[in-house]
Amino acid sequence: MSLILLTIKGISYSQTQSGAYALVLSEMQGTRTLPIIIGAFEAQSIAIALETEIRPPRPLTHDLFKTFSDTFAITVKEVIIHKLVDGVFFSSLICEREGKEEVIDTRTSDAIAIAVRFNAPIYTYENILDKAGIYLKVEEEMAIENKQESQEIPIDFELESSDDKSDFSALSLSELNNQLNNAVDNENYELAAKIRDEISKRS
Repeated sequence: MSLILLTIKGISYSQTQSGAYALVLSEMQGTRTLPIIIGAFEAQSIAIALETEIRPPRPLTHDLFKTFSDTFAITVKEVIIHKLVDGVFFSSLICEREGKEEVIDTRTSDAIAIAVRFNAPIYTYENILDKAGIYLKVEEEMAIENKQESQEIPIDFELESSDDKSDFSALSLSELNNQLNNAVDNENYELAAKIRDEISKRS
């Protein structure tokens, strides 16, 4: 059965499950997407790995995995989402050390957070896309592509509480940068992503 290469299309707050996020993967050669519900920590970890401007003051768990692997010359070659049972995706890390390949069972959210750090490709099988994939309408596809072109990273965190949604338009760039640094120091990466987007709009 042939493997299908996927890319990360975006992350958004889940409207169906409180405290969860929807990670959307898209096939590289086609219009199908694969939505996967993941936890807030994994969503933040994936988003941070994709960011170029936000770096946590301390390593996250997946950063530690990357450092550990590099130290012991372990390479993550690819991630394969190989099974779907009762709405739960099962994935494997394909790792290599000294020419020997190992397959490690992992949660899909962890696998993707690790894959991003290793620049490893993410694959799934045709039957999984047939079962769980969603076809994007042409207008939706174009809207997503335009959104990606206007932002550095196609990550759109929606904060849980409206109290967190500050009006950044009244702040200067200097004040925004200060708030960005404070948000990162406090490990509030959702807020940091919002501030980063506001800074990007002005540059």
